[in-house]
Amino acid sequence: MAQVRFEGVAKSFGLTPVIEGLDLTVEDGEFFTFVGPSGCGKSTILNMIAGLEAPSAGTIFFDDRPINRVPTRERDVAMVFQSYALYPHMKVFDNIAFPLKMRKTPREKIKSEVERVSAILGIEKLIDRRPRALSGGQRQRVALARAIIRQPRVFLMDEPLSNLDAKLRIEMRAELKRLHQRLKITTIYVTHDQEEAMGLSQRIAVLSDGKVQQCGAPDEVYAKPANIFVAGFLGSPPMNFLPGRVEATDHLKVTVNGVDFDLQSEKSPTNSDVVLGTRPEDLMLSPTEGEFEGKVLTVEFIGSGSWVGFEWKASRLKGFLDAEHNLEPGDLIFFDIPLDKCYLFDQATGERL
Repeated sequence: MAQVRFEGVAKSFGLTPVIEGLDLTVEDGEFFTFVGPSGCGKSTILNMIAGLEAPSAGTIFFDDRPINRVPTRERDVAMVFQSYALYPHMKVFDNIAFPLKMRKTPREKIKSEVERVSAILGIEKLIDRRPRALSGGQRQRVALARAIIRQPRVFLMDEPLSNLDAKLRIEMRAELKRLHQRLKITTIYVTHDQEEAMGLSQRIAVLSDGKVQQCGAPDEVYAKPANIFVAGFLGSPPMNFLPGRVEATDHLKVTVNGVDFDLQSEKSPTNSDVVLGTRPEDLMLSPTEGEFEGKVLTVEFIGSGSWVGFEWKASRLKGFLDAEHNLEPGDLIFFDIPLDKCYLFDQATGERL
């Protein structure tokens, strides 16, 4: 296992910057996730750790050893890809055993190790099959087994669950968490799926345009987003945003859609234009009563209730309504906004106030 440290790491392809000034430490034995939209630089970071790409600037360390010039084969990392990358002509046993065969490990040792990791992942009955005879989830388990059998210092996982269906993704998420708790190997994971990132990780780094917008424990980042991007990216459905204007700073009065709200803020706003944020699950919806009134636009039934999209004056919002209530587009919806669960952002900088 290893601590992985980035000091001023940057990567450009030609004149296009992809990663800018990455300063971050992944602790020994930690499950750490880089999360962000497609194209933000997540996979490039993994490729630099693995040695498949060289940083344009800065240094990557394993513990206190700089690895920028260390060949890929000597870094002792194992990658698990989105595409599984199994050898189609080999049986499961040989796919799993491949890293040990490359090290010229004795045959009996290979057999015992394949049996051990196959049992860990519950695929011991599949070792005589070929990949084409396996389901997506079984193939992903084989890919994980092949990575585990190497006993690497660092696991690198590049969106390994994105090809699985929704039910299987949830099952494999639990499997990955159980594996990490058992093996304690430093794991660096990348995904665009924020639910996956928050459910798996001890810490997450939210990336946008090659920069870390915020890094911390998932509950901390969710509860105290650093800026509008993080607030809007984490959460499903995403946070509601309402443009507003500061009318008084001594007790922070903000006007939104012609309504005055008295708010608490950690920082004093420097601009009069602000954005009020509220998560859909925090809005208090009712078909019969509430301080404010809107018109229903969409109703998305999810079993325990419905996500209701509605229009309030010049704004569009979304909130949750219990399953006991039935609404149709065009109906009236009433709601309250709990001010103690609202966020305030500077409209110009996007920073949370």
